Amino acid sequence: MENFNKDIATKQKALAINLDPQIYGSFAEIGAGQDIAAHFFKAGGAAGTVAKTMSAYDMTFSDAIYGTQQIKRYVSRQRLSAMLDHEYNLLIERLAAQRGDRTTFFALSGTFSALNFHKTNEGHGWIGVRFQTEPNGPQHDVILHVKLLDNDNVLQQQAVGILGVNLLYACFYYRKSAVDFLLSLMHNLNRDRIQIDMIHFEGESFKDVDNRLMSLYLVKHGFSDAALFGPNGKNQQPSEILYKKHIVVVRGRFRPLINVHVDMLLRGMEQFTEEPDVDKENIVVLTELTLQALKERDADESGQIDEKDFLDRVDILCSLGQTVMISNFHEYYKLVAYLSKITKLKIGVVLGYPNLEYIFGEEHYTDLPGGILESFSTLFSRKVKLFIYPTLRDGVIWNGAKFSLPPKLIDLYEYLVANDKIEDIRNYNEKNLQVETDSVLRLIKEHKPGWEDFVPPAVATIIKERSLFGYGNIAATDVKIEAQES
Repeated sequence: MENFNKDIATKQKALAINLDPQIYGSFAEIGAGQDIAAHFFKAGGAAGTVAKTMSAYDMTFSDAIYGTQQIKRYVSRQRLSAMLDHEYNLLIERLAAQRGDRTTFFALSGTFSALNFHKTNEGHGWIGVRFQTEPNGPQHDVILHVKLLDNDNVLQQQAVGILGVNLLYACFYYRKSAVDFLLSLMHNLNRDRIQIDMIHFEGESFKDVDNRLMSLYLVKHGFSDAALFGPNGKNQQPSEILYKKHIVVVRGRFRPLINVHVDMLLRGMEQFTEEPDVDKENIVVLTELTLQALKERDADESGQIDEKDFLDRVDILCSLGQTVMISNFHEYYKLVAYLSKITKLKIGVVLGYPNLEYIFGEEHYTDLPGGILESFSTLFSRKVKLFIYPTLRDGVIWNGAKFSLPPKLIDLYEYLVANDKIEDIRNYNEKNLQVETDSVLRLIKEHKPGWEDFVPPAVATIIKERSLFGYGNIAATDVKIEAQES
């Protein structure tokens, strides 16, 4: 295992693998050329590494080799898994008896859709490695989903080639540190060329790797603007979950998730499903955590995100069956623009009244040439509707009907309401408005009685059983429940 070196060239990595007598395996690449294996042939000494290279480019050949899938998507995680299964099993079947005692086998597979001749598609693909860390050892998997951003087919092929070399090198030389592993994938590349929006580690050597944290790292280190994982905690590729789906998204810190969050989501969902252009059987619900909120309000004194605290709230959201998105979209128009690239169906955004005030704050759009109008052209030109949950201030309930605006924005707001782009949430539980998330968190940390009344019963149980959010630290001061402002 080598020390982390961010300056090593792609050819040097390929040559180092070729000269390692233990590393031996197969390359199977569909689409985007054959640039990964090509790096190893051009580096020299490829006979020491390459057992086989192939490309089942034709769909009929691909099905004959890797099997027919129920959903015929050849650039998919399912197709990649079938490729890894087939190629790795062939290695073990044909070579284990001959050289298994002195070889760590690998199978690198990729299936990509690069930019077409007319440049009417978006390049993306799946790439993964199944490998051993010791002769006759168990298998390990690393799987990525990648967006190809170069505006040229050949450049996209080249980017895939570099990424493939980086990935295989990391599997054998950087696996002791998941962060080093991740950072090394972008060597000799940048996020203007590729984005990685899903990574999954599996195997004994990665038993201490939390794939949910890896989703956070993808966004934190600028590899992607968003990452997603399901209720089972497994990382998911956003477009595979959200494609051709209606989406309801609620943004929050969820530190912890309290009754008001649940009420917001339920009431928002009720009204969204009443929309005439919504198929209630085809909805995905997202709970979104933003990177900026994690940094600004939840970071430790050094400015670093508290990973334990982050995982505490994720544990709760996943245990309640939520699909969680981590994003770098501080502005709502950026979030909607991202989701609208994945689905053309209607999107519902559930937000508190203070966030409605933020959206209409012109000072937040000084970086846009068109100011607030430019942001609104992105936000409201899509098939989107905002559902506004009220807030309590000084004994007064504030909602969209009471929204106070500068005169120059009143007509704009009324236009959006009249065109069914903004709607107040009805039938909300008024007693929830008395509770503020940070106050509940203090009650939990200080082991004060009564905090259980402000969270769903299942959440209270999880917090106690797993000692989340500092539960169990006893303090002597009383904590007052304050009015909600978010």
